[in-house]
Amino acid sequence: MFIIIGIVVVFGSIIGGYLMEHGNLKVLLQPAELIIIGGAAAGTLLIANPLHVVKKIVGGVTGAFKGSRFSKEFYLETLKMCYEILNKARKDGLLAIESDIEQPEQSAVFSKYPKIIKDHHTRDFVCDTLRMAVTGGIDPFDIDQMMDLDMEVSHRGSNAPVAALTTVADALPGLGIVAAVLGIVVTMGALGGPPEEIGHKVAAALVGTFLGILLCYGLLGPLAANMAKVAEDEHAYVYVLRVVLISFIKGAAPIQALEFGRRAIPVNLRPNFNEMEKSCKAEVQAAAGGA
Repeated sequence: MFIIIGIVVVFGSIIGGYLMEHGNLKVLLQPAELIIIGGAAAGTLLIANPLHVVKKIVGGVTGAFKGSRFSKEFYLETLKMCYEILNKARKDGLLAIESDIEQPEQSAVFSKYPKIIKDHHTRDFVCDTLRMAVTGGIDPFDIDQMMDLDMEVSHRGSNAPVAALTTVADALPGLGIVAAVLGIVVTMGALGGPPEEIGHKVAAALVGTFLGILLCYGLLGPLAANMAKVAEDEHAYVYVLRVVLISFIKGAAPIQALEFGRRAIPVNLRPNFNEMEKSCKAEVQAAAGGA
């Protein structure tokens, strides 16, 4: 939502200021310049990146328009899910959760949290870590190192489309100059014609430079920055899961492990202890009532 508002503000301010100077909007409508710049930018993207990165860019841009899924409520749901699975392991033993982590889609615990489990990375991160704990014989420090390695690889993958889109954004001013030069070439071929025609062609050439700079600093650059923030939010979320899981594996009680994780949540999204405790108790009472 904020992205759409921002785009409207950027383009609205530019067009509004242009009209205040009594500019003619028809002059800015240069489809040929847009095709040159947009097509060349798409081509450089395809040249520089494999298909999976291009798909991630499309998904990242689409996700940016949808907004971040990370909120206080989402973190509370995550803590509640962790509490339920860890409490089951604490009461009935680690082997009791083996079926849950082997088939999370069919698990009575995980199936209650489809918004969380539908993310395959989150699901695999939790289940694979608990699988190591169930297997036994692995030092908690080594499990922590495994999670750290997983997070590093995932974070690197999340930043790949951001870097690719940033590179394209940085190339747009140069591609705008290419379009402008082509416009000047066309203009030179029209020398000797009516002054109005020459003036129109010069204006079209300058619009190419204008579009390249505007699309770089007013659209693709900010979109890449937003995608980078989404990647950081994802990294922060997985870090909370890591803290909860390793605290439990080291011997902390489920509610203590959750408190460690709660303290790792970004301040602007962090629920207080009472909110977390109330949410977990409500889940326990619901489970008891269902039993």
